[in-house]
Amino acid sequence: MLIIGIIAIVAVLAIGATITAIGVARLERAHRPAGRFVPVTGGRLHVLELAPARPSDAPPIVLLHGASGNLEDQRLTLGHALATRRRVILIDRPGHGYSDRPGGRSDASPGSQAALVAQALGRLGIGRAVVVGHSWAGALAAALVLDFPERVAGLVLLAPVTHPWPGGIFWYNTLATTPLIGRLFVATCVLPLGSLLIARAVANVFEPQVPPADYLRGAATRLVLRPHEFIANAQDVAALKAFVTAQAPRYGEIAVPTVIISGDRDNTVHLETHSRVAATLIPGAKLIVLPGIGHMPHHVAADAIVAAIDAMPK
Repeated sequence: MLIIGIIAIVAVLAIGATITAIGVARLERAHRPAGRFVPVTGGRLHVLELAPARPSDAPPIVLLHGASGNLEDQRLTLGHALATRRRVILIDRPGHGYSDRPGGRSDASPGSQAALVAQALGRLGIGRAVVVGHSWAGALAAALVLDFPERVAGLVLLAPVTHPWPGGIFWYNTLATTPLIGRLFVATCVLPLGSLLIARAVANVFEPQVPPADYLRGAATRLVLRPHEFIANAQDVAALKAFVTAQAPRYGEIAVPTVIISGDRDNTVHLETHSRVAATLIPGAKLIVLPGIGHMPHHVAADAIVAAIDAMPK
């Protein structure tokens, strides 16, 4: 019986691995890189640039996406809205979308990612830009202005993670970051099971709003189910709490115009724990609270965000 059980487990895992390999190939055919690749130390980042019909003298805008996503999430609404008047640079964070993760697990740090983003901006010939970070990338955007102030003309934080929070992380992120068993889990189980659950997970993030029609396809969200990206995302989430705990005492050093925009119905990154506290620590920061809005303001309140960026000193 033991041998039969082992054979059955191996067979199930083999089926899961086969489904995963086929699924990854299909996902990557459906969602090909939309931009170009910019070299950084040890690899390259996938970058998409949007530009208005008439060039603008205002600083360009850099959009940095949150966890479990890629640059397509912000391109859908905010990217195109801003590109009618400003140059916009969207970047797949290291290990996400089609960007490399040259430092492996060490690139889970928002500080390490900030260094790679700063390199990419230099390669693009960008002096100073308005940096917009959503959710997880709020910590990255803050790290960028703190460590590379010469690259940042202004800071916009959307539903940002800025401080440690009560509790931990979801079990699947913990499992995915566990040596050996984690890699087996993501290579055989994540894509088949995640494909069944991802629509509900996205709906939870958008609450109390609902996702736009065809959001999963338009935002290429299912790319996160690829084994290498799922592990990278899990590592990012696992490293975040310790990073913001160490970074929070530095917020008083931020010396650029800063706007923080959060919804008062955000159940993913709570307003009181993060945005409201950060606004008291960053000199001159302006806090905009969106009534009735959840964790995805760039999809449901893009006009308010564009207006806040337009109102920033040029």
